[in-house]
Amino acid sequence: MKLPILIAMVAYMALVVWIGVIYSKKNKTSEDYFLGGRGLGPWVTAMSAEASDMSSWLLMGLPGLAYATGFSKAGWTAIGLVLGTYLNWKIIAKRLRHYTEVSENSITVPDFFSNRFKDEKKILSSISAIMILVFFTVYTASGFAACGTLFNSVFGLNYQASMIVCAAVIVVYTSLGGFLAASTTDLIQGLLMSFAIVIVLIIGVVTVGGVGNVIDYGKGLEGFFDLMKYHDPASGHAVFQGVIPILSGLAWGLGYFGMPHILVRFMAIRDPEEVRKSRNIAMIWVLISLTVAVCIGFTGAALYPNVKELAGNGNQRIFIYMTTHLFHGFIPLLIAGVILSGILAATMSTSDSQLLIASACVSKDLFHGIFNKNAKEKHILMISRLTTIVIALIAVFIAMDENSSVFGLVENAWAGFGGAFGPLVLFSLFWKRTNLKGAIAGMLSGGIIAFIWPFTLAKLGGIFSIYCLLPAFIISSILIVVVSLCTEKPSDVIQKEFEEAKRLSKAE
Repeated sequence: MKLPILIAMVAYMALVVWIGVIYSKKNKTSEDYFLGGRGLGPWVTAMSAEASDMSSWLLMGLPGLAYATGFSKAGWTAIGLVLGTYLNWKIIAKRLRHYTEVSENSITVPDFFSNRFKDEKKILSSISAIMILVFFTVYTASGFAACGTLFNSVFGLNYQASMIVCAAVIVVYTSLGGFLAASTTDLIQGLLMSFAIVIVLIIGVVTVGGVGNVIDYGKGLEGFFDLMKYHDPASGHAVFQGVIPILSGLAWGLGYFGMPHILVRFMAIRDPEEVRKSRNIAMIWVLISLTVAVCIGFTGAALYPNVKELAGNGNQRIFIYMTTHLFHGFIPLLIAGVILSGILAATMSTSDSQLLIASACVSKDLFHGIFNKNAKEKHILMISRLTTIVIALIAVFIAMDENSSVFGLVENAWAGFGGAFGPLVLFSLFWKRTNLKGAIAGMLSGGIIAFIWPFTLAKLGGIFSIYCLLPAFIISSILIVVVSLCTEKPSDVIQKEFEEAKRLSKAE
């Protein structure tokens, strides 16, 4: 009897739609809709940034990887993400918050790039807007795929139909409530995700007979707890992965510097002085969540070894499998429904932010910034909502294949943003000599390399098998420096704004 699970999950979806309706009445301007009027408190800023970051990957991709292969692949990736999260909050958050106000009150990432470099022709914002549309559509597809997988696994419902219903819910509350609705629901979703993974881990460990049994089982699998090797479930043996895969895992951390849905939270925080408090909240949440997610994979391996439906890409269902098999009775199943809503929370908290930012790129950076500079606020908001629907439809089409890998889709989109935007954000904030031509060269090279690397050089193997984000990041950085040094210096206005943002950041 899974009716209690369904009741809890439907109630959760109704809650987020209700929040969207409430906040729809508070969006008077495009700045309210896209940036919440720069009024986010430290808790909402921290939790919305991290909840929108982790996505369904936290509850499906990462535990699945740990379940199938042990520590090395999942663990090094988690370590890279922890380091990247900390550095992003430490060196980017406050400076970006100040700089976006100093530079013509920028309210989107492409808007900031254009204003930072005084790009009157809007070349930079157009390129970045297009990249955001492409990569966020793929990223959103991974979230929709997770929703379809969830309802198919738990209730046996049609994958495609379930995915479409969940996508519709996300579109409704995002298009109605805008940034404030997305950020408020992200706070709730972040807390729900934490509750879900901690409860499942505790019950799983108790069921298997304690931490000792989990460790003993893992030790019995070759390479399961090894730092330099991973367990190959097909052969049952350990496989040495070497330095390149470890660097690939750590390289995930570089992606944070270029994630628009995280950067926009820094831009929206109410007071730059609250960044430190937000950082502490965020780091505690990230450390707990990533550690517990990996441990769920270990525990699941001890509880359910050699389960046919968890083979191959099925390993990403381990969290769902554990939840549906560990709870029995009406009340426990109702709790299981709340826990499984954590996957919905993980998905929605990322998808809503991505849809919102992508729609902002079309309505603010392309429609208003290039095609109709005199557009009224109501027209900008209308275009934004229409864009949200169109992107969601394309993402649904991409995710129609129920065998698609959530981890793989996220991996590709993460590399695209990290390579295209990461170096440029760093150089924009910390190197005064960066100019428009260098910015364009860095953005294009990073995005293109991240996109084509997996289909070209990566097939050669060896050193070229490294995660494409790393070469994209390095080459983009080099081109920004070389092209900027070989062309004209930034104008006095640009240099003055740079110094003002620097002064404000150091003053606190």
